[in-house]
Amino acid sequence: MKRNENTLTRLEFEVMNILWDLDRPACAWDVLGRWTEPKPAYTTVATYLKVLYEKGYLDFSKNKGEGKTHMYEPLVSRAEYTRRTMQDVKKNFFGGSLKSMFCYFIREEKLTSEEIRELLSSVEEDEQQ
Repeated sequence: MKRNENTLTRLEFEVMNILWDLDRPACAWDVLGRWTEPKPAYTTVATYLKVLYEKGYLDFSKNKGEGKTHMYEPLVSRAEYTRRTMQDVKKNFFGGSLKSMFCYFIREEKLTSEEIRELLSSVEEDEQQ
């Protein structure tokens, strides 16, 4: 089965999370410095950055006088990626039905009646704004 090019692997997502958290252009060493143990090799991080650039998630620039150092920054925000991913989940697993998706999570998470009331209250507040 061919993988969706818009979907991030677990490790690509880790790289993106680090870049989103940094909120500034960063090089491979910056990403590696933020990686939790066990850290991958520098070349592995550099490869992930290149793949993310090729997929259209990142752009890069070179700082003058910095040699070959590429400074990467996200082209897609965390919120935008989350929105796209949740849209795909809704479409692919729940036939596009938000109601079915919510019901699934309510059942799977075994939400209490109080938690469901809190969710409904939150939705009602959003509707009033």
